[in-house]
Amino acid sequence: MFDVVYFSSVSENTKRFVEKLGFQSFRIPLHLSEASTYTHNRDSVLVVPTYGGGNESSTVPKQVIKFLNNPENRKHIKAVIGGGNTNFGDHFCRAGEIIASKLGVPMIYRFEITGTPEEVIEAKERIAELWQQQN
Repeated sequence: MFDVVYFSSVSENTKRFVEKLGFQSFRIPLHLSEASTYTHNRDSVLVVPTYGGGNESSTVPKQVIKFLNNPENRKHIKAVIGGGNTNFGDHFCRAGEIIASKLGVPMIYRFEITGTPEEVIEAKERIAELWQQQN
């Protein structure tokens, strides 16, 4: 099965969602210097929150950008799950959309804040389907 690589701020909303998924997971470090040197060399689904509430220049967390600047990390991302807040309107889960587009991988799910039980079930199913398709 895919690993889950994720970024979560000090609020840990994304971390709580990822923990509910029950897959082996790895957190991108909070500190920029650590995020830029962090490497994950197994096929993964990236779970990323959306920042900025509509400000396109601050949508993707800087730590995720640093992580993805490493080609070794980029090549192992097979899909993206976006987190966000519906109060962001059209910007809901925009970071996931941006990353999926740049990496040329599917965005397989969107969830709000820490995810409802239904969102957790659906995200798990989407990851399992992707695994079956690629193996």
